[in-house]
Amino acid sequence: MLKLEGRIVGPWTAELDRSWHSLGPSLNGRKLAVDLRDVSYIDQKGREILAEMYRKTGAQFQADTPLTEYFAQEARSNTGSGSGNGNDHRKNNQKGVPQ
Repeated sequence: MLKLEGRIVGPWTAELDRSWHSLGPSLNGRKLAVDLRDVSYIDQKGREILAEMYRKTGAQFQADTPLTEYFAQEARSNTGSGSGNGNDHRKNNQKGVPQ
């Protein structure tokens, strides 16, 4: 279980990245559990790290507010290497309609 608290910004994103990578070898095929319930903000880099965790481990996120559920859902849906802002479909389509 990886428990996150407060604001995940700046140097804390680097710490998050280091921490979850150090947990990898001890997972032995188990899913990583990430507790987001005490998180108040995650910057773009931090959200990219959550998405990477999900892509590489199938991480399970614990969330209890609309904000933390948003972070969890964004990580689960951001499976590509895009910006993670949910607007990637607009790059080739000015009206923002999926092609």
